[in-house]
Amino acid sequence: MFFNYRELYIFIFILKGNNMPFLVIAFDYPPPAGPERRRSCREEHLKQGEKFYEEGRWLCAAGILNEAGDLIGSIIICDFPSEEALRKEWLDREPYLLNRVWEKVQIFPIRPAPFMKFE
Repeated sequence: MFFNYRELYIFIFILKGNNMPFLVIAFDYPPPAGPERRRSCREEHLKQGEKFYEEGRWLCAAGILNEAGDLIGSIIICDFPSEEALRKEWLDREPYLLNRVWEKVQIFPIRPAPFMKFE
């Protein structure tokens, strides 16, 4: 599930159809509630993430760490037809949102640099 940067750019550029890549940045509720909730539903979150990865919906996912090395959030680069589809097909069912792990979620459409071209 980990990519080097070259592989990540390749995945972004081989998107099929009219889908658009998005960057999702999510920050957890602070301790102690956030980390406890994260642990309690982590397996469900990872299972869903693996399914989306296998379907080509999640291109890259990683945890955000603080200076102490504790997980404080997540980033996901994903592929959906629209932000509305992203919310309906994924975020409305996301265990970390349903179980109040993520306090703040930001969604950004992204465009890879024009010099990144792959066949």
